Amino acid sequence: MKKVLVTGGAGFIGSNYVRYVLSKYPDYHVTVLDALTYAGNLDNLADLSGPRMEFIKGDIRSREDVDGPIRDSDAVVNFAAESFVDRSILEPDAFITTDVLGTYVLLEAVRKHGVPRFVHISTDEVYGDVQEGSAAETAPIRPNSPYSASKAGGDLLARSYFMTYGAPVVITRGSNTYGPYQHPEKLIPLFVTNAIDDQPLPLYGDGKQVRDWLHVLDHCSGIDLVLHKAPPGEVYNIGGGNERSNIEITDLILKFLGKPASLIKHVADRPGHDRRYSIDTAKLRALGWRPEHSFEDGLRDTVQWYRDNEPWWRKVKRHKEYQRFSEAWYGERRE
Repeated sequence: MKKVLVTGGAGFIGSNYVRYVLSKYPDYHVTVLDALTYAGNLDNLADLSGPRMEFIKGDIRSREDVDGPIRDSDAVVNFAAESFVDRSILEPDAFITTDVLGTYVLLEAVRKHGVPRFVHISTDEVYGDVQEGSAAETAPIRPNSPYSASKAGGDLLARSYFMTYGAPVVITRGSNTYGPYQHPEKLIPLFVTNAIDDQPLPLYGDGKQVRDWLHVLDHCSGIDLVLHKAPPGEVYNIGGGNERSNIEITDLILKFLGKPASLIKHVADRPGHDRRYSIDTAKLRALGWRPEHSFEDGLRDTVQWYRDNEPWWRKVKRHKEYQRFSEAWYGERRE
């Protein structure tokens, strides 16, 4: 396995994974295919230029864009997706076409060209609200937002291509991921960057929604292990084992930045907001995976990364698409 195609490789987790692969495997070549929507950012790959990485602008919904890069690949790792729940509530169209139709186009190309490996990156949100215990890979899929429903649709298509055509598909379902290069519409970077500027931190409802937080490099190592070791047709949960409420996260961010709790602004909760996510990672651990980043250290390092990289996130937050959505989504809630 020498040539890896990473779709969505200019996004948050995708760009970290490209960096991870190029660092770990000196003889690998990575091709990044990314449509460069608002969440795709070439600045995420700026330090990786060289003969071992090629960037191609292309959309996974387009057969023409996908066919060439896949034909020359030994493996495909599919990060390309619309991934923000809030946006999916206001604008579900792109989620359905990218996360479902785009996955179908990739699967067809994998089948057509006989690519030996296809890793489909999904989310723990497909399990829906987990009030007690932790969801194993065999748990029912019960998505509650257009985003998680679109990801569940992609998962089921991927499974069907393994069952029907023998396509070499493996699915990973990661928990809430944080770390460098995450788009500042997401909770941690939004709150960090707002707090740096002494702007309000819009916390949904009572802030007691619980998520399992996973450092992006631990997420990358789990995906990489699945790529190289997991048998086709399997699903693997990747979780950090760090269940924290949103208010706990907020308090830690303010603590690390030395900012006052008065910046917290409780706003109307979003529709269909799942109260708790929790996944069982025993199956992946049986392959030898372990997370290496403690949550508080990882969050502290992440906060520092945003402090050290203001030009990166200020450019993103000045973008007209970021400002358009922020006003459309939070404007009424702020009032």
